[in-house]
Formats: sequence, C-alpha cells, structure tokens
Amino acid sequence: MSALLLRGSGRARGWAGYLGSAGLGAGAVALAAVWTSGPWAAGIGAAVTTLSGLAAERTRPPAQGPRSAGAGEVLRTTAGRIPLLRHVDRPELAGAHPAEGPASPPAYIRRDAEPELRAALEQSRFVLVVGESAAGKTRLAYEVARSRCPRHAFVRPLTRAGLPEAVRIAGRRRRAVLWLDDLEDHLGAGGLDAAQLAALHKVVVIATMRDQEYRRYDAREESRLTGSDRDAWRAQRDLLHQAAVIRLPRHWSASGRGRAAAHRDDPRIGAALGAGGRFGVAEVLAAGPQLLAAWENAWAPGANPRGAAVVAAAVDCRRAGLRRPLSRAWLRELHAPYLAARGGGVLQPEPFAEAMDWACAAAYATSGLLLANPGAGFTAFDYLVNAPGHTPVPDHLWRGLLPLVEPADAYDMGLVAHQEGRLARAVEALALASRGGVPGAELPLAIAVGDSGKPRRAAADLAGIARRRAGRLGPRHPDTLAARHQLAFFVGEYGNHRAAAARFAELLADVREVLGPDHPDTLAARHQLAYSTGEGGDRRAAAAQLEGLLADRLRVQGAGHPQVLATRRSLIWFRPGEPAVAEAELRHLLAEAEAAGGIGPDDPHTLAVRGSLAALAARAGRTAEAAGAWAELTADRTRVLGADHPHVFYSRLEWARALLARDRAPEAAAVLADALARAEPVLEPGHRHLRAARDLLTRAVGSGTA
Repeated sequence: MSALLLRGSGRARGWAGYLGSAGLGAGAVALAAVWTSGPWAAGIGAAVTTLSGLAAERTRPPAQGPRSAGAGEVLRTTAGRIPLLRHVDRPELAGAHPAEGPASPPAYIRRDAEPELRAALEQSRFVLVVGESAAGKTRLAYEVARSRCPRHAFVRPLTRAGLPEAVRIAGRRRRAVLWLDDLEDHLGAGGLDAAQLAALHKVVVIATMRDQEYRRYDAREESRLTGSDRDAWRAQRDLLHQAAVIRLPRHWSASGRGRAAAHRDDPRIGAALGAGGRFGVAEVLAAGPQLLAAWENAWAPGANPRGAAVVAAAVDCRRAGLRRPLSRAWLRELHAPYLAARGGGVLQPEPFAEAMDWACAAAYATSGLLLANPGAGFTAFDYLVNAPGHTPVPDHLWRGLLPLVEPADAYDMGLVAHQEGRLARAVEALALASRGGVPGAELPLAIAVGDSGKPRRAAADLAGIARRRAGRLGPRHPDTLAARHQLAFFVGEYGNHRAAAARFAELLADVREVLGPDHPDTLAARHQLAYSTGEGGDRRAAAAQLEGLLADRLRVQGAGHPQVLATRRSLIWFRPGEPAVAEAELRHLLAEAEAAGGIGPDDPHTLAVRGSLAALAARAGRTAEAAGAWAELTADRTRVLGADHPHVFYSRLEWARALLARDRAPEAAAVLADALARAEPVLEPGHRHLRAARDLLTRAVGSGTA
C-alpha cells in the first residue's frame, strides 16, 4: 500500500497526540505537511516517522500572510500519485474529525442515512451530504464511498486553489471520485462551477457541507437579496441544486444509538452514548462540546485569555466569509482588540507564543481550537464557528482583516456581508474584488451600492454593465437580463416609478420568452412591474397584476415560499378596499411569518409586514400606536441590519412623522436630527428620504418654537 503525502489535509486534526500514541512503525516513510497541533505547529523542521504507512513532514507555517496556494495542492501518495480509495485507509485522510482516545479510529457505526446515500450514488454522479459540524458527514460519505468505489481514484483538492488541478486529474481518469469535503470552501471566485461539473460526466463527485452554509442558498435567503438576481449567488445555488442531497441529523435515532451500543466496550463510544440526548454521538467523539467549553473557560483571569482572543479572531474571520487560513502574523494583529474588550491586562494574559500553543494543542486527543496547516496558516475548528450565541462580527475585525486579503477573498466576504445586510462592508469588499479583476464582481458591487442608499449611482453603473453585456452576449442573454432587472429596480428606488415600470414591462417580455413563464426571474420581474405600477399611481392595475402573480407563485413555489408572502403583502397594500380588512389580513400574514415553521420574526419580509401595519395605523389616525410600532421596528431593524442601513433610516423617518402627528415636535426633532446625522454620510445627495427628513425636521423645529 502506498503512503499518502498530505499537503495541508483539510481537517486532519490532532496529529500530534495521534503520532505520539501510535509510535514508530517499521520502515520510516517521509511524512509531508500534515496539519499539526501544539508546538509542532510552530515547526520542528523535517522530522520523519511512520504512521501505519501514512506519514507527514512537519513544517513551519509562514510568519507572513498566507501564500497563494499552488495547483498541486491535491492529496497524493509519497510517490506523487493519486491514491485509490481502497488505499485511503483512515477517515481523517478524507477530512473526518479525529476521535478522542487511542490511535485507531472508532468503529464505523452505520447511520440511518446510509441506505439513502447508497441509493443516491446509484442514481446520481453528484451527491452532497449536509449536516451540522461534527455530525459525522465525512465519516459516513467515506465509508460508503470506500465500500462502493474501492478501485476509483480518490481525487481530493486540499484548497480551493487546488480545485482546477483536481478537476483536470479526475476528468482524465477512467474511474474517479472527486472528493469535496466542506464544499463551501470550494465555491465562489475560482471555485467549482457548472461548466466544470458538466465536464466531469464520468466522475463521481461526493461532497459534504455544513448545514449553516447550505442554508445560505435556500429560498428564504434568496428572498433577502434585493432584486433576487445576484449572479454569483444564483450560480452557486443552481450548482447545489444539481446534487442529490442527503441530510444527516446531528442527533442519533434510537436505532442508531442501539447500533452504537454494540461497540460500548470502546470507551470513546461509551462516553458518547453516556452524554445522553443533548449531543450527537459523532459530535462527542470529535470533542466538539468539550472544545467549546474550553474556549469559553479560557477567558478567566490567569487562564488562557490571549489564546481565547486568538480563537475569537479566527472564528470571526470564518464568519466574515474568509475561507483561507490565517497566518500567525495576522492572528497576532487581529486578536488584540478582542483581548482589550474583555479587560486586557486585568486578565493576566499569557505571551502570544504560549497562546498559540494552547489554541493549537490537541485537546482530548482529537483537535485543537485552531487547526494548523503548514505552508498556509491556521483555521478555527468549524464546530466553534457554528456555535450558538455569536454576536455580529465586530467592526475592528473587518477593518483589520480586509486590507490583508486577496481580491478573491474580498469577493467571498462581500457576498456574505451583503447577504447579512452589512451593506457598507459589502461595498468595501466587493469594490476591492472588482478592482482586483475578480470575474463577475461588478454586478453585486453595483447592487450593494444601490442597496446601501445610492440608487442613482447604482443605476448609472448598472446601465453600463447592461450595455457591455448586451454588446458582448446579446440583449436577451440571461446575464444581460439580470443586469437589466437591477437597473429597472434602482430606477424605481430613486423615485422614478413610472420609468421603472416601463423598463420592467420591456424586460418581462424578454424574460418570459427566454426563461419561460414560471422561471423565478420571470416571476420576480412581474412582481417588480406590479410594485412600480402601484407606486407610480395606478394601484388598481397593480392589484390586478398581483392577483395573477399570486396564483402563479402559489402553483410554482408553494404557500410557504417567502416570495409568496411578499406578493401577498404587496397585494394587500395596493388592493382597493376597507383599511380594516387590509389590516386584519396583514395581521394574519404577520402571525404566519412569525409562527414556528414560518420565515421568522427577523426576516426582512416579516419586518416589512410590520411596517405596513404601522403605516395603516398612522393612516387611521391611531398616532400613538403608529409611533410605538415604528419605534419598535426601528430598534429591531437596527439590531438585525445595523444602525446605518437605509431601512433603519426609513423607520426613523416614519417614527418621527407619527410623533409629529401626535404634536410631540421636540421628540420628533430629536429623532430626525439623530437620523440625519447617521444618514447624510451614507445616502447619496438628493436622496428622497433625505429630502423628506429635512422637510419634517423644519416642521418639527417650527412647531416646537410656535
């Protein structure tokens, strides 16, 4: 059997403790660049040992920024060959979390999802296992693939930069499995795309993905995107939709725990079963809960507070959208504000070198809080990234990190920031990506600019994008249609609703013919046409259009789709009738959205329904109710979107309007003055909301002095 050369294996964790317990085997084989923990991560040169025929040379991570990964970052044997799956004899080589305890991995316990995965591999050449961190996704996929495809080449890129080489190798093999553990790290700029997947017509593609990442591409997330046509998001979503998806729950069923009980003599499995129903068996085997508790406890004075701050910085880099590892120098710089915020010197922090050793040490003989990849840097253990209770990524992390990253990294970070409503961050990151020549960055940049309160500038940028795409691809190419959609949207956003309606009417004819009547882009264009028609003054025509659209959305997308809720809200708003009826319908809609199984209380559509209810209360003369509703909505939008989001400014504007209607001019003036102080640096000059706020402030000041 050939020994495998591990050049930065994606999640080969805890090897320091593992090697120590394994000892030396017969016939030393060079070990190449395995991820190490503890002091080894700082480098011991080229020490050589053996590990059941698999070996790793320990090298020192670079002190400067992570270097650009080479195309050769693909798992190979020590002879430089791609291994067969039958020779990949440890699940850690596929990216599985090492388990606590002895050198050998615990026995594989058949999961309830295994028959479904086997059936999917019979029917599909692209299979994706989705579940929470440490749920056992990689181990399940590894065991099934190894038993089903033992003679297939095992082609595993170890970084996104290694993906093109892996695709080339897999495409040239007669039998191959392209192994994409943590698929989210192989998407985005320079990542897997539909063209690459289509070229792999004889290759089995097996991937895993954390549930939190997969949810970024569901219908609920799509509904958060203004215009819902962002190229990059759609391309990645469409790629995922080609996969046969297998869901793996974190918690084990009674039958699964029964199968595990047959291996209770292994103390690791016994301890996992003894943890009860709070944690999954695989989760405990990977020591996820223990590592999370160790991080939380490390903040105590005299413990490892600097190490905890280093881990916090690494976790937030992942949450901000950075997929590449971090250098030691980056962590030294980025962790300091976290430590200062918790007390700084009062915590008696340890030296930085000691903090890094602690963070990388293989706790419970499994993994460190940081995973060290010689030649690349350090990454936070993904279990920590997905832990509940995180606060928003702080500004100091964003400001410190963005100047360090490459344009492709900035593109990833910009998309995450936009999706989370952090619009200033999105603009900053996507501008860096666009200047750096990242393909496709110009459209999401223009959208982020418009969403952040600069619709005229966005419309001008989008007009240029649409013109260039029409010249290069044709006026009815899907990419051109996407740019035209966003152009029409932002024409309406700066107040020219009739011009927007005319553009959407022209666009709709092309979209319907090119993409079909039931395509999401066609339905989105119909919605925007109706909205622009209603805002342009023809509410009756808008309601008629929305009636037809709602019937088609229900047929195509189903009652629970967020865009169905958006269409229902618009229809209630524009439809002629008694305000009391509209208010009752909106309250029913709000209850559906906030109920268990709905889109949730913090979804932008839910917040929009609350805004409609507050507006109806103001129209009905219930000014106290309206003022209270707008005040609460302002607080919730600030919490969800950030204080500088245009939706927050609009809520403040309407809150002040309701206060004025109650003859509370001084309070209204204070709200408006604070809103303008925040909005004037953000919104473009002449923005309609700025004009309205200044007019209201003049009234409020005049009323207060009368």
